[in-house]
Amino acid sequence: MASAVASGVPRQNPALRRTITSTTTDTDISTPSTAIGSPIDSPRPSASSTSLSSMSSFEPSSASHGKLIDTYGNEFEIPDYTIKDIRDAIPKHCFERSAAKGLYYVFRDIAQLATTFYLFHTYVTPENVSYFPARVALWGLYTFLQGLSGTGVWVLAHECGHQSFSTSKVLNDTVGWILHSSLLVPYFSWKISHGKHHKATGHMQRDMVFVPRTREEKASRIGKLVHELGELGEETPIVTFIMLLGQQLIGWPNYLLTNVTGHNYHERQSEGRGKGKKNGLFTGVNHFNPSSPLYEAKDAKLIVLSDIGLAITISILVFLGNKFGWGNLFVWYFLPYLWVNHWLVAITFLQHTDPSLPHYKPESWNYVRGAAATIDREFGFIGRQLMHGIIETHVLHHYVSTIPFYNADEASEAIKKVMGRHYRSDTRDGSLGFVKAMWRSARMCQWVEPSEGAKGEGRGVLFFRNANGLGTKPMKLSPPQKGMTIGADE
Repeated sequence: MASAVASGVPRQNPALRRTITSTTTDTDISTPSTAIGSPIDSPRPSASSTSLSSMSSFEPSSASHGKLIDTYGNEFEIPDYTIKDIRDAIPKHCFERSAAKGLYYVFRDIAQLATTFYLFHTYVTPENVSYFPARVALWGLYTFLQGLSGTGVWVLAHECGHQSFSTSKVLNDTVGWILHSSLLVPYFSWKISHGKHHKATGHMQRDMVFVPRTREEKASRIGKLVHELGELGEETPIVTFIMLLGQQLIGWPNYLLTNVTGHNYHERQSEGRGKGKKNGLFTGVNHFNPSSPLYEAKDAKLIVLSDIGLAITISILVFLGNKFGWGNLFVWYFLPYLWVNHWLVAITFLQHTDPSLPHYKPESWNYVRGAAATIDREFGFIGRQLMHGIIETHVLHHYVSTIPFYNADEASEAIKKVMGRHYRSDTRDGSLGFVKAMWRSARMCQWVEPSEGAKGEGRGVLFFRNANGLGTKPMKLSPPQKGMTIGADE
C-alpha cells in the first residue's frame, strides 16, 4: 500500500503496469475528435500526426483534455487506436472455436466435481476420521475445492454466452443454459444483460456491472454536501471489511434480484418499460421478470426459459434435501455455491475496479476507451487452469469476446503491441496479489470524479477518489452559494 499513498502532491506509482512497446512511445499520442459508440467507427489517429510536416505543431493530449490524473497519481492518456487495429493484430487462428475442446473442458470440470465429492463422501466419515474438528476442517476444504471447480463451470457457461464455446449457437446456448442453471444462474437473462455490459463498459449511464458512485451520489448516500467529501476523515478498516464481506457473500444474488452495481437510468428504456423504476428489491428491475427494463419485449421467452432452468434445479435440490438431509445438502452444494459467488464477484470487481482505471461520462465515452478501462490480473494455477484464464486475459475479452479462452493468452500478447501504454495489468505477488488488490481497491476506490486539471472532453473522464488519504486527493470544492444547486457541475 505504501506505493499508492500520496501526501500533498500525487506520487507516481512505480508498480503501475503499462506495457510500452518499441512501436509505441510517449509521442505517439493522437486525440480522438469524437466520442462515438460504434466499435467499427472508433476514432483513428490523424494520418498526419507523425508526418514531418506536423511535427512542429504536434500537441500532446493534455492540450485538449487538460491533465488527467488517476488515483495512483499517474498521468492518464486517452486510448488512440481503433478496434480494427486490435482485431488486425490478433493471429487468425486465435479466432477459431472448437466444440470438441469446449466439451472436453466441460467434462473435465464435471469430473473434478464428481471425483472430489466421491473422495470426501467415501473417506471423510466418522469411521475414517474420528476427530470431529478434523472432519469439519476437511469438509471445509471440500467446499473450497468444489467452489473452484464450480467457478470453472461458471466460466465455461460464460464462454457459451459469448458464443466463444463453439461455432454452433444452438450448442452454445444449450450447454450454457444447463451449466448456468445448475449453478442457479438465469442463463439467458444474464447473457442479455452481460452483453449490454460489454457494449457499454466504463459508461457511467449504460454499463451494467460495478458502475461506481459519482461524488454527488456518494455525498447524498452518506448525508453530506458534495464539497464535504474532501474533508471527511478516514473510513475505519472495520467498515471497509464489513462492506467487502457483504459484497462477497450476497453481492451476486443481490445483483440478480435488484441490479445493484448496474446503471440506474431505466427511464431511457426504448419501450417505456423503465418508467418510474429504479434499482432495488421488488421494483421490477431484476433478472427474473420478463417485463424488467433490463430487457426488451422480444427477450421475454428467453427470460422465461431461464426461469424454467432455475425451477428445474431448485426442484432437484429440494428432492435431494428431502432424501439425504438438508444439512448434508448445505455442505455438499450450498457452501460451494457461496464460494462460486465469492469468486465471481471478486473477479468481476477487480476486473473493473482499480486505482488506475477511468470511467466515462456519455460525452467522453466510446467503445475502444471503455474496453481499455479494464485490467488483467494474475491468479496462478487456480486462475489459469481451474478458472480458465478469465482473470488473466480480461482486457482482450472486452475487445473480442468470441475468442475462446484457450487462445486468449496468445491473442492478449498480440494486442499489447497495439495498446501499448494503454494496456493495464496487475501481476504483483501472483495469487496473493489478487487478494491484496481487493482490499486496496476497496480502500482507494470510493467514488469517481474528474481530475482537477481536466478541461473540455477531459472533464468527462472520471477517476476514483477516497476519503482515506490514499493516492490522489479529491478536488477541493467551495461550499455552494445561496441559490446554487447541490451536485451541479462546478
